[in-house]
Amino acid sequence: MNTSKKKKLKIGSSEWSYFDLKAVEEESSGKENKVSLENIPYSIRVLLESALRNNDGFQVTDKDVDALAHWSPETAGQTEIAFKPGRVVLQDFTGVPCLVDLAAMRSALKRMGGDSKKINPQVACDLVIDHSVQVDHFGDENSLKKNMDIEFQRNQERYDFLKWGQNAFDHFRIVPPGRGIVHQVNLECLAESVLKKITPEDTLIFPDSVVGTDSHTTMINGLGVVGWGVGGIEAESVMLGEPIYMVMPEVIGVELKGSLKEGVTSTDLVLTITEMLRKRNVVGKFVEFYGQGVADMSLANRATIANMAPEYGATMGFFPTDEETLKYLKVTGRDENHIEMVRAYMKSQGLFYEKSLPIPTYSDNLCLDVSTVNPSLAGPKRPHDRVELSSMSNAFLKSLEASVAKGGFGLSKEKAQIPKSLDAEKGEMSHGSVAIAAITSCTNTSNPSVLIAAGLVAQKAVERGLKVKPFVKTSLAPGSTVVTSYLEKAKLLAPLQELGFNIVGYGCTTCIGNSGPLSEEFAKVIRDKDLVVASVLSGNRNFEGRISPLVKANYLASPPLVVAYSLLGSVAKDIYTESLGKDSEGQDVYLKDIWPTQGEIEKMVSKVITVEQFVSMKEKLFVGDKQWQDIETSDASLYTWKEDSSYIKEPPFFEGQDDESRDILPVKKARVLLKLGDSVTTDHISPAGAIKEDSPAGAFLKSMGVSSKDFNSYGSRRGNDSVMTRGTFANIRLRNHLADGREGGWTKYFPDNELMTVYDASLKYRSTQTPLIVLAGKDYGTGSSRDWAAKGTSLLGVKVVIAESFERIHRSNLVGMGVLPLQFMEGESSESLGLEGDEIFDFSISSEELKPKATVSVLAQNNTGEVFTFNAKARVDTPVEVDYLHNGGILQTVLKKLMNK
Repeated sequence: MNTSKKKKLKIGSSEWSYFDLKAVEEESSGKENKVSLENIPYSIRVLLESALRNNDGFQVTDKDVDALAHWSPETAGQTEIAFKPGRVVLQDFTGVPCLVDLAAMRSALKRMGGDSKKINPQVACDLVIDHSVQVDHFGDENSLKKNMDIEFQRNQERYDFLKWGQNAFDHFRIVPPGRGIVHQVNLECLAESVLKKITPEDTLIFPDSVVGTDSHTTMINGLGVVGWGVGGIEAESVMLGEPIYMVMPEVIGVELKGSLKEGVTSTDLVLTITEMLRKRNVVGKFVEFYGQGVADMSLANRATIANMAPEYGATMGFFPTDEETLKYLKVTGRDENHIEMVRAYMKSQGLFYEKSLPIPTYSDNLCLDVSTVNPSLAGPKRPHDRVELSSMSNAFLKSLEASVAKGGFGLSKEKAQIPKSLDAEKGEMSHGSVAIAAITSCTNTSNPSVLIAAGLVAQKAVERGLKVKPFVKTSLAPGSTVVTSYLEKAKLLAPLQELGFNIVGYGCTTCIGNSGPLSEEFAKVIRDKDLVVASVLSGNRNFEGRISPLVKANYLASPPLVVAYSLLGSVAKDIYTESLGKDSEGQDVYLKDIWPTQGEIEKMVSKVITVEQFVSMKEKLFVGDKQWQDIETSDASLYTWKEDSSYIKEPPFFEGQDDESRDILPVKKARVLLKLGDSVTTDHISPAGAIKEDSPAGAFLKSMGVSSKDFNSYGSRRGNDSVMTRGTFANIRLRNHLADGREGGWTKYFPDNELMTVYDASLKYRSTQTPLIVLAGKDYGTGSSRDWAAKGTSLLGVKVVIAESFERIHRSNLVGMGVLPLQFMEGESSESLGLEGDEIFDFSISSEELKPKATVSVLAQNNTGEVFTFNAKARVDTPVEVDYLHNGGILQTVLKKLMNK
């Protein structure tokens, strides 16, 4: 570590040490290639500080410092850098498999004769249990207690394991169930803006930074904290002290100006930004916001925008630290002395944003006048397909007959008809009926303005005597207990509950697919009539099959619109012109009659939010209720694996691990397991929701004596590779072009042309030692940072995935699991090359020949014996990733290093 740039910062009676960014600038003074901090984007300055502080000449070197200090639009995208985040956050769906892997690494290291305690987190790790609650009960005041009781019954073994992990590993804390959603907990409690590290010589301070095993970790960018979502396997390597190796990113500057007009919410703004940035293609890039519109924006609104960075494709949506950040730290109960230290440190480092300062140089600049934003939703299948509220009913009706390839449902004109005499008040349903209305998700439940707005809409609706339509499943899942506190103080929780928006849990529910079952009465109608019904949710994801198996059209909307659509009962109706219902005097009530003014919302927010609410929540954050406290667990450092467990099983990733390479290259005589189209999500690859009884995973669980009512979800079973491998490519909405038009986890086994499940086909190929590949279109692997989408792919025997383009996290996860991602050359695809999927493929490149982004020659032989070749680009982006492939994956590489220490 180079201490020549270490300086002291004195605030009152306290003194801190820090690595001075301005010293880098001063050192370059008079040199030809002078460093200018004010020209470097704020987010890159944070990476520069990390490189300067962690420069050990081995993991992080002078080269990393120099590259970041000389960041420019020309050098961005050209150089590999190392980054060591300060913290890791996990949620339980992704955190359990992380802990399983760490426990398995301890077991493997012990078998290899090493010290198993070398496997220990080197950085602070917090796991928030928020993904396991399901909406089994809703619409009554006991919903929360009933759902939490069921959650503990379903997840007892997982929670025992997590508690063992908290005892067995250092620097590892658990936030128990019922405390909130990981990103809101991170924002309100865990993030510090500036971190401290006590050393023998001094106390070192440095910018907070974090990676998380959930793609919406980017929410913390709204607080000025650098952070993003990574796959579980990459998070594990960070926990064990490895840097993240990445290409130095481009940074897109987005100037926001103006302010939202009356009747427009932060949700409308973020859906507009998502659409705009998706069109610009910011995949793999940082986005940094600035301008008067930022200066005037609340931190809650910034966090909403930052949260949806994965939906617009960016690695981050960053808002630098400024006065609004400090104000938020104060409101949420952070220590006053700490806040003053944050101010002094950030200003001394040039990390504090003030609109009077020069605008940094960006790779590109975009501008949005916030006053042009209109009320919007997004859907029915993708979060960046924005629909203006005024066009919503027409857009839905058009989607019924639009082809599936164009985002529609492909119904004939006859089947798309909606009866004119429908009586929704009596529960009659048709296409467009709203089956689920959910105020849910980290995106919006951390934002008081939209939650208060939803409460005011409910209050006005109740005053007018309006009712939710009988077939609508309603729910409210706050991001933290603070939400309940201020809704109660505002007297808005009661009207929400009267409409059926009772609190069902503090965690990820409908947005992740934990919406629970629909009423069997209405589920039968949907099935029998084959209806395209809708969900309206305040979430961030609406991919096919994610929200509920029976709900095909899913729309993201602001919380007040969720309430309004629950009253209207249909997305096929124009919410501006159609009556939401009749009041007690028989008069029609319209949206305008119950929509609150901005003044009403702001007045209520200022009245009901208090510091004490946040302080009270923090005091109970790590305690848990009696059910959590009563869990007894072992203090052993090695986990005792249970052979009969259907939840926690030692994974096969380290079987036969030794010092030798586990190279997958070259790949010869490979067959195609699946041929897929565009926008295949990690949900399609590894679903998180319900396990069907007739699926391979369901059959396996039944063989273990698990009854179907206890199947739980795929997400909760991620600690068991036998379940998860069988669930890979098992999404009911998956469209494999080899499956003769059959949706779901089906494929064709070659050369017999036999239709069977993907899992069964993989077993037949394994019996003949046939390596497998996947062919795909654009945006392969969009959506959640789901490491099991890569783990399952690898365990099925897939060695290569060839796609037109990859989403950032999934590409990295594939490499981390020893699967080679290849990208078709520009303008080429499976279709343009005439690939049918019945060919035999050879990839003759060796690891010695493989270089970052190398051109790989692919030989294909079709079923008539004709042979042809084409080129593809290896999406192995850094030299370290080549090393990972050589060793069979990132965790195998880390284990090998630890063994050789």
